[in-house]
Amino acid sequence: MPTENAGVNERLFKYISDTIAITPFYQLLTIHLQKLAPGYAEVWVTPVREHTNPLGLIHGGLIMALADAAMGNAIRTLGINGVTVDCSTSFLSAASPGRALTAQGSVIKAGNKMIFTRAQVVDQEKVIAEVKGTFFNTGIIEL
Repeated sequence: MPTENAGVNERLFKYISDTIAITPFYQLLTIHLQKLAPGYAEVWVTPVREHTNPLGLIHGGLIMALADAAMGNAIRTLGINGVTVDCSTSFLSAASPGRALTAQGSVIKAGNKMIFTRAQVVDQEKVIAEVKGTFFNTGIIEL
């Protein structure tokens, strides 16, 4: 599925898309980019058996990682690098293998030092997690 660019500078869009494709952690979890817009990012994964917990449900760590990826890349669409300082996740429902999960991350406020974000993780149309994240601004992205 091609990634949608909804208004991000083309050089920045290509940089973010290319780095996501080669990020080892994203490769390990099979996280893919779906859409970028200024202050917004969508990423997705189709969980498999290796992503499950002992109950056979999708491990919460995958859901949290997916949300973190969406929020962090939403920040990058603004030309800023950031690292996670704090992340709070409310799990609303369980997810099962084989059904695509999408995380929609957005920037609430980007300050000089701290950046506040939020994300939703959805299983088709059902919200399964609500996430708030705080990131430290590590500087602008040099293209």
